[in-house]
Amino acid sequence: MYIPSQFEQPDIEVMHELIRNRPLATLVTLGANGINANHIPLHLEPAPEPFGVLRGHIARANPLWHDLASDVEMLAIFHGPDAYISPSWYATKQEAGKVVPTWNYAVVHAYGTLRIIDDAVWVRAQLEALTQQQEAAFPEPWAVSDAPEDFTGKLIEAVVGIEMVITRLIGKWKVSQNQPPQNRRSVVQGLNAGGQSEAAAMAALVDAGVNHVG
Repeated sequence: MYIPSQFEQPDIEVMHELIRNRPLATLVTLGANGINANHIPLHLEPAPEPFGVLRGHIARANPLWHDLASDVEMLAIFHGPDAYISPSWYATKQEAGKVVPTWNYAVVHAYGTLRIIDDAVWVRAQLEALTQQQEAAFPEPWAVSDAPEDFTGKLIEAVVGIEMVITRLIGKWKVSQNQPPQNRRSVVQGLNAGGQSEAAAMAALVDAGVNHVG
């Protein structure tokens, strides 16, 4: 991934936060027929340091778990907020007109070797951890144990576990850092005026940069 220096995100905890908030990963692997991409929610555990480990599960029918090139690095991509940025929002547009559209986004790339875990006890623990994380915000969180044991047992038999200890973690936050403060402030206003949740999330990232700099 190409990362100009002003867009590099070096903070591991900030990258971890994006992974926790946006756990649906694009998992890119190499198999016998070439590159594959699967979309799988992955649960992050911070240990082992420094980057942590990602755990998830896939359908037993998915060829991914028995079609992996041995000892080849895999890539899990986590997408944060993104938004189109109109040049009409820039405060400097009135001064010279030298402005163009762009797209803002935040993304994390996690690298490591994928390990397959065909173990029902492990899979159940992974399901419980992922469910607890996602259900935590609800007033009455659902738990795996709420479903009948024989029902969940059959479902667990139909999946296999996956685990990737992260060996490299790269973050790119393209959130208008290359613009002067007045343009960043006007971008925040433009994003918030749209009333869309994704735009508001991006506005918060741009606003954090404005506050940090100015």
